[in-house]
Amino acid sequence: MKPWREIAVPHRDVLGGTFQQSEFAADITAVHTRRASPEYQDAASFFERTYITEGMRLLLTQVAQRLAGRGGEPVIQLQTAFGGGKTHTMLAVYHLASRKCELSQMAGVPELVDRAGLMDVPKAMVAVIDGTDRAPGQSRMEGKQEIRTLWGELAWQLGKAEAFEFVKEADASGTSPGKDVLRSLLERYSPCVILIDELVAYVRQFSEGQQLSGGTYDSNLSFIQALTEAVKLVPTAIVLASLPESEVEAGSQRGVAALRALEKTFGRVQALWRPVATEEAFEIVRRRLFEPVRDAAARDAVCRAFADAYVAEGAKLPSETQEGRYYDRLVQAYPIHPEVFDRLYEDWTTIDGFQRTRGVLKLMAKVIYRLWKDDNKDLMVLPGTLPLYDGSGRNELTYYLPAGWDAVIERDIDGDRAETTELENKEPRFGQLHAARRVARTIFLGSAPSSVVNQSGIRGLDRARILLGCLQPGQASSSYADALNRLSDRLHYLNSSGDRTQDATRYWFDTRANLRREMEDRKRRYNDETDVRGKIAEGMKRVVGTTSFFDGTHIFTPHADVPDDSALRLVVLPPKIWHSRDEARIAEEAVLDYVRNNGPKSRYRGNRLIFLAADHGALARLSDAARVVLAWSSIVDDIKQGRLNIDLLQQRQAEKELQTAQDVLPRAIRECFKWLLCPGQENATDPKPHVEAFALNTSGGSLVSEIERVCLDNELVITTWSPIHLRAKLKELYWRSSEPAVKAMTFWEDTLRYLYLPRLKDREVLSKAIRNGAASRDFFGTAYGKTGDVFEGFHLGMGDVQFDDTLLLIELDAAKAFEEASRPKLKPEPEPEKPNEELVFDKDPLANDDVRGRQEPSGGQSKLRSFHGAADILPATAKMRMIQLAEEIVSLLMTDPNAQVKVTVEIAAEFPNGVSDQVKRAVSENARSLGLKVADWE
Repeated sequence: MKPWREIAVPHRDVLGGTFQQSEFAADITAVHTRRASPEYQDAASFFERTYITEGMRLLLTQVAQRLAGRGGEPVIQLQTAFGGGKTHTMLAVYHLASRKCELSQMAGVPELVDRAGLMDVPKAMVAVIDGTDRAPGQSRMEGKQEIRTLWGELAWQLGKAEAFEFVKEADASGTSPGKDVLRSLLERYSPCVILIDELVAYVRQFSEGQQLSGGTYDSNLSFIQALTEAVKLVPTAIVLASLPESEVEAGSQRGVAALRALEKTFGRVQALWRPVATEEAFEIVRRRLFEPVRDAAARDAVCRAFADAYVAEGAKLPSETQEGRYYDRLVQAYPIHPEVFDRLYEDWTTIDGFQRTRGVLKLMAKVIYRLWKDDNKDLMVLPGTLPLYDGSGRNELTYYLPAGWDAVIERDIDGDRAETTELENKEPRFGQLHAARRVARTIFLGSAPSSVVNQSGIRGLDRARILLGCLQPGQASSSYADALNRLSDRLHYLNSSGDRTQDATRYWFDTRANLRREMEDRKRRYNDETDVRGKIAEGMKRVVGTTSFFDGTHIFTPHADVPDDSALRLVVLPPKIWHSRDEARIAEEAVLDYVRNNGPKSRYRGNRLIFLAADHGALARLSDAARVVLAWSSIVDDIKQGRLNIDLLQQRQAEKELQTAQDVLPRAIRECFKWLLCPGQENATDPKPHVEAFALNTSGGSLVSEIERVCLDNELVITTWSPIHLRAKLKELYWRSSEPAVKAMTFWEDTLRYLYLPRLKDREVLSKAIRNGAASRDFFGTAYGKTGDVFEGFHLGMGDVQFDDTLLLIELDAAKAFEEASRPKLKPEPEPEKPNEELVFDKDPLANDDVRGRQEPSGGQSKLRSFHGAADILPATAKMRMIQLAEEIVSLLMTDPNAQVKVTVEIAAEFPNGVSDQVKRAVSENARSLGLKVADWE
């Protein structure tokens, strides 16, 4: 047997994926004003793709007879559900009456005229009144003529200015013309057809007693009554009006009142027509989506094979499949299985907003397009064939359902990661038939609408109907029955009504699995600012709490509790301070508040903070994820405490749900907190700082690693700094001709404070940059103090520097000039010193030391055996001088392994006004800890 794709070929627009709802959303005004697409504008093309249903045939017969003066109803009301085909039916009447082609060119119309006993149908004047095309308080101009009301519009369309004279005064005053005036108008321009669409939408806009240019509420109702009475008196005039079937479609309370009033008005004379019967939908959809079947024998063979297979299965399938007429239904619906139509028209059309004809057409167009692209080889398109893995077709269904169904489909029903796919991969007997996915798709199509509309307590599909949605000729029903049993134990969202071994047990999908209803109730109890925020903070600690890139992480911490120090800190802003591309003000103001303030005090080191903010679009999902964790946690706790009585299976299910929710929360946090906010300032003269937002990649690695990557890639935090950049900043902001040196510590403190300076990860980054720069003669010189014009401890080209409070960084030209000026001049050889003089260092460390040492005569026979040295050191440079003495004298003495070197440090301090208790206590404690032999106070 041939698959459906070899027998029924879709229309070109369906195959190309260009089939749009707008193309078959009939618009009577667009056709009347010649702005519609060709398939609706051209009468022949329209009837070629239109299936004339029984209701439409009877209606067109009435219209033909009326226009020919052979009877027929004068007023016909088309009242059906949203998407039931009423506007399409009006279009058929429009083309019949105003055709620009012969009747013979309009498919199906000649036969209809013959059955009505007519030789021809007179062409007629057509007036179209569309309630959505005009506003009651807005007139329109035709040349110099202003048209205000519906009756003015009617007259103008029938006969332009000449006809308008009949109602000119009534149009100007906003009062309804009388029945006699309208009768005269209709007689003058008959045969005529008046099509009224969306009348409720127009009338409901009038408030009680309100006078608009279009009249009043009462005057419009009076016009409709007068019009319907007048039409009865003109044998070749007819009115067709469409009214919504439900109060939901009528809209507001005013709309419902207008609907009821119009129903009473039309009820006086109208004949009620319901255009589309359910069985006729088969042909409507087939004709609109598919080319005519050219191989009828192949189609009949497929349908016969299905019917025979159903008979062979017997009681395992629904009883209607055992009747001979089910074969006829298969032929009528081919290539779409009747069960698809039954589920759509019996279940899905009960959902408000799902249109009987348009909704089904749009859905099936996308289904056929995806199946054709995927080279589907099924014999017919069954419920189990629907490609729910395709986002486009799936969205057509889930759009009408409550939130949460996408997750149900992806997890349990269809897709690469679905449980059904995993089961088929493990079980080849299921995988060959795609049995698990077919079963799940069938249950979804038949049960999902019940999550919106409760149908008298009956929910889901029984086993027989599930098998009907899956089984094809040549397949064993047992494979699908086994798959159903396996899925019952495995799927998360699949529910059943009782013992799964019984054929009468019903199955349905829901977004809530078992205890989910209890969980849904509980999760609404929690407060956003306390419970939910606390749970998100707890999850955030797991996501970013272990970062080593930042010295501190502060989650939802107020700025008063974020320390004002040199540590690099990540501040996670609370959920209510969110960021989005369209609205950045809330987060930016909060960031600048943190940068400026530290509680009631001003923040001094504002350049040490990086901020993480939530995305506004993902906040709702994150909040829901946190509530789900809280709800399942409380359920599991109640189970353990005996406050909730459930069976063991449900207990295990609750524990599984809790674990799942706890796993989801970090992912939701990861997806929600996607904005890294960094305060900055272009230069020192900018009047105010700005906040730059960087979007984090929510997929891939951890949030911590992604934050680190963005910080490094965008140089928000610098971990390695070249001395070139250090020199550039010093030259730009610090070095001046009058002051060519700056303290390194001053620069470090400024980087902590000012947003226009680089944000270094820590002090070691600057220290390393200084060492690398000091080791070269290309960047700057160093010193440890300055007295007058003399740099103390000056070096140029020596990298072994100590980054402390005294370190100076000297501009390169100034350093070279000082080096040149400090070079020692050549002096005559000094006379030999007297022997045995003590070696004493001058107290001025930069002057030439006066050295007196005990020396043997230069020509003596014995070697020198001892060395004594003493030096006075300025307290300000004590650290540097002590290091120099240790490296340049003590370390040289220690090179002789036999030398016995003793170093004694003597410290003396005088306090003319007496020492403070604080200094005395600190010095004494440090002296004890350092092991000083003498540490006396006097």
